[in-house]
Amino acid sequence: MNVYGSNIIESPNDSTLQEDLENTALCKTLPFEKLKDSIILVTGATGLVGMQMVKSLAAMNRLKDANISVLALVRNIDKAQSIYGDLFGRGDISFVRADLNDRDGLLLAVKSAYVDVLRIDDKKNAPFYIIHGAAVTASKTMVEKPVETIDTALDGTKNMLEVARELGCSSFVYLSSMEVYGSFFEPTVVTEDVMGYIDPLVVRSNYQLTKRMCENMCIAYAKEFGVPAKIARLSQTFGAGILPGENRVFAQFARSVMNEQDIVLHTKGLSEGNYCYTADTIRGLLTILIKGDNSTAYNVSNEDTHTTIAGMAEFASKKLAEGKIKVVFDIPEDNKFGYAADTKMKLSNAKLRSLGWEPSYSLEDAYRRMMSSMKQQGI
Repeated sequence: MNVYGSNIIESPNDSTLQEDLENTALCKTLPFEKLKDSIILVTGATGLVGMQMVKSLAAMNRLKDANISVLALVRNIDKAQSIYGDLFGRGDISFVRADLNDRDGLLLAVKSAYVDVLRIDDKKNAPFYIIHGAAVTASKTMVEKPVETIDTALDGTKNMLEVARELGCSSFVYLSSMEVYGSFFEPTVVTEDVMGYIDPLVVRSNYQLTKRMCENMCIAYAKEFGVPAKIARLSQTFGAGILPGENRVFAQFARSVMNEQDIVLHTKGLSEGNYCYTADTIRGLLTILIKGDNSTAYNVSNEDTHTTIAGMAEFASKKLAEGKIKVVFDIPEDNKFGYAADTKMKLSNAKLRSLGWEPSYSLEDAYRRMMSSMKQQGI
């Protein structure tokens, strides 16, 4: 039994996800000694990456007595309860209800939870880490509610940087996106110092441009206030544990395979995708949190998964569905689905690999594990 007196496992209804969580918890290349006895605040804790981060840290506590106090920031406590279930009964996770856009309410909620941890868990000198992952991720929302998307990104990130500043954060990781790079019209290997084109007159660009602005905000807070901010530029991340209602392209393709229905593309599928399995991403983020340089960006991507959207659709139909389904193109005249502009880029992960991180899961592994998880969850 761990120090919190609980043997509640993290994902009892999804053995594939549970295996991922435990593999992360026991990973020998992670800087465990720096995570032990710390306090870690995770925003976006009801999202795919945030949820797996919280549960992976909980698995470290159960399997390795890591004594990490996890503060899981959520906006909707009912949604959090549906995702975490019995984990609400574990003493190592505190669920903090707050709206990122409400600066005063956010500061009050986080400070209160932080002080409680200091007092109850006796962690007066503990490292305090923040992983800021809360963001709009649905393309349709970016098109239909662009102002709200902008506000959530800019206000939320500024307010979290204020939390980091006021509470003396030891390390802050901002979850950015490969979309900050914009579009490249010729095949390009993209390192962190290369930027493409973004059209500011296209409403869908709000996501890309606010990600760029939030990155610069991290740099500004590091420069002016000494906040130890790092930036993780995520490729499209998926795997076991995707949540009900997930409708991004990888989930659509997986459902088509599982239901033996043709894959329908609403673009020509020429845009080049970069992907990373969720468990690999979690290990990458923890590596950046502890080993990354301040005011520095790192691509989190598995170079071996690089393919076009059409190529991935063909892979799903032929390899995963064994030719039982086909790819159909149904392209509307307008971009009502809110897809990003086509781009031709392959993300380089050399900088993150220089910190000792390596991805473990191929594109096929990612899909098969995700579909196994989806079947167990019934989604």
